[in-house]
This record gives sequence, C-alpha cells and structure tokens, in this order.
Amino acid sequence: MATFIAIFIYLLYIAIAVFVIASVWTVYKKAGKPGWACIVPIYSELVLLEIVGKPWWWLLMFFIPGVNLVFAIWAYNMLSKSFGKTEGFTVGLILLPIVFFPILAFSKDITYQGPYGLGDVKN
Repeated sequence: MATFIAIFIYLLYIAIAVFVIASVWTVYKKAGKPGWACIVPIYSELVLLEIVGKPWWWLLMFFIPGVNLVFAIWAYNMLSKSFGKTEGFTVGLILLPIVFFPILAFSKDITYQGPYGLGDVKN
C-alpha cells in the first residue's frame, strides 16, 4: 500500500511539472519566442529577458546570491506588465506559479503587449 501511495505521489508530481512546463511554453509562444526555450537551462532566462525587454547582461545578475532574488522578482514583475497585468499578478506568479502561469498562458483575454522593460507598454 505504501508503494502505491509513493507511486501515486510521484506521478502526481510529474503531471504537475508537465503542466507548469506546458504553461511556461505557451507563455513564451504568446510572446513570439520558441516555446522549447523554456526547458533549456540558462537559455530560458535569456529568452525571458528578451520577452521583458532587458539586456543579456542581466543574466549575470542571476548568478549573484541575494541579487538574483531581487532580479528574478523584478523580471517576473516585468513579465506580468508585458502581458498587461498588475503587481498583484506578479505576487501570484511568485507565490503560486502553478496557478498564475496557466492563467497567463491559456487565457484568451491576455495577450503579449510588448516588452515592458523598453517602456513600450502603457499602464
């Protein structure tokens, strides 16, 4: 019985991971980038920076302890702004990505409005 429960939990974890990857894949595609880029380490962050309109050297900030947390939150904020969402949605992306990335990905009402970091998007 314990083995069955362990297998069930493992399969549930795999299903959730696949769902989140599919959500991020769709977000990248909505932004006009290749969806497969979300599964390639380091390159996915580089593509995310392109989506939010920040230069490539921001990627270096993700390797500095402490600073990486600030820059990741900032990048998620610009991601939500690039899709026309507010800071409240940013909090959701950070705390509940399993809920908010699918909303961003699969909602027909949410469209990519351009990179927020370049100042092209209006509030």
